[in-house]
Amino acid sequence: MRWRGVPLDVLLAASGVGLDLLTTANAGDTRFLPAEMNIPMALLVGLPMGLVRRRPVAVSLYLAAVLAVTDELGSFTSNTAQILLCVALGVAGYGARPRAAALAVVAAIAATAMNIADPGVLITGNMWTYAVLLPVFPAVLGAYLRSSAERLDERDVTPDALLAAGGVAITVLSTWTTWHSGTQPVWVVGLLAVVGGLSLGIARRLPGLVFLLQGVLLVSADTYLNEAVNTCVILTLIAIGVFSMRVASWAWTAAAYVTGTLLTAIAVVGDNTEITPFRVGVLMTLVATPIAIGRYLGVRRAATVTERRVAEEAARAAVAQVRADQLAERERIARDVHDIVAHHVGAMVLRASAARYTAPDGPVADALNDIRETGHQVLQDLRDLLDLLRDPDRQPDLLANPADVVRESAERMSAAGLVVGLDLDPATDQAPLIARTSAARIVQEGLTNVLKHAGPGTRVRVSLTSSDDGLAVEIRNGRPPTAIERLPSSGRGLAGMRERVRAVGGTLSAGPDGEGGWLLAAHLPTRLSQGSHGSQGSAA
Repeated sequence: MRWRGVPLDVLLAASGVGLDLLTTANAGDTRFLPAEMNIPMALLVGLPMGLVRRRPVAVSLYLAAVLAVTDELGSFTSNTAQILLCVALGVAGYGARPRAAALAVVAAIAATAMNIADPGVLITGNMWTYAVLLPVFPAVLGAYLRSSAERLDERDVTPDALLAAGGVAITVLSTWTTWHSGTQPVWVVGLLAVVGGLSLGIARRLPGLVFLLQGVLLVSADTYLNEAVNTCVILTLIAIGVFSMRVASWAWTAAAYVTGTLLTAIAVVGDNTEITPFRVGVLMTLVATPIAIGRYLGVRRAATVTERRVAEEAARAAVAQVRADQLAERERIARDVHDIVAHHVGAMVLRASAARYTAPDGPVADALNDIRETGHQVLQDLRDLLDLLRDPDRQPDLLANPADVVRESAERMSAAGLVVGLDLDPATDQAPLIARTSAARIVQEGLTNVLKHAGPGTRVRVSLTSSDDGLAVEIRNGRPPTAIERLPSSGRGLAGMRERVRAVGGTLSAGPDGEGGWLLAAHLPTRLSQGSHGSQGSAA
């Protein structure tokens, strides 16, 4: 892993050297440097690009110094240093800390201003604008891409807009001073420059078409506007890089490499240019660099997409496994509850049935019949509960009408010894089913509590009424007639009723009525807006 990306660094260094060798191929002696210094100067300016991915700020500061020195020496290498400085600033904006990147931008602005200004001429406002915008733009672009790296996708047009803006900036800023020097009208040259830059905005969508267009513009510039050839070469290399990133076919990549090599050769090789194996190798390396970078980015992008899909599949599988584990645990608990309760209730029913056949007719026989029927109903409810726990998405079947459940509960408690009075408003049948079912369960639990804590003989008044805003349940019992032995209780009945009422957004109160009795009152809303944030099941 330590050497990961080293081939890319080597290609970047080679491309920096090759770019300078191509731009200074026909340069002769200058005031301070002989022509033999072209190769050492190319190495001086190009080799540090091999470190630009790891040390972008240091490389930017170095290139700013090289730009200032080469400008003072009058070397043509200053043009290459200016281009590579913008590339290094973009990498610094993407990967370096903001303060360090800002320091590199300031140094680049100073070096660019020195490069623009002629000796003895003050820098004008336009020159300062150019000197500031040229380094700031790639740094800001890199910083934006860093902040957007995780959210850019195929549908995002931001990268396309940035490519188009960068293309126009490159073409206009580097060629506008020479638009009038060709044989074509200025507006024609300017329009082609703008179109050539804007075309990069669709390079991700139509890489082949943009590559073809840049090739045509390069040949046209070589024929009609020689001063813009270098700019067109840069755009063509960018188009080749995007093409290599978006097109996975190696055959088409090889075709793009051959075409790009021929186009670059047409642009940089003149009538008096000496063709040597070294220069041919430099030219081929220069074209191979954007292709290698494009393929590298394409592979990284494909790997990222694959990793994201694998992570999403793993997350879905984990959720499914958790749900399966939960269902298995729910089923185990339901099975245990069913086995334990069904065993005892079944034994109770069998004993009640046996006793029924030996008991004479009368209250005892009626009580035994009631125990047997209640036990059968409990076993059926347990089976339904087991089915619901095994499949929580299944809607439980309504065993009876809620009003019938209320009447049956009142009759059963009357048979058990309570004196029950029932006021059932017929309008409750128009209420939503969930409200009526909850009211029926509250009546069942409330009457059971009265029997447990007040005992037989206690008078109970059950009232179930309907209004515009919900159902009102009221269970009021009087003072117990005699001291009784309280039945065993789990203490969860009232808590379960509160949970049931809370689940539908209602309210419940319970306490002494001030006359020696007990009052249980509940309000169940019948409008969804008055309910809670969803039904979560009851615990009663």
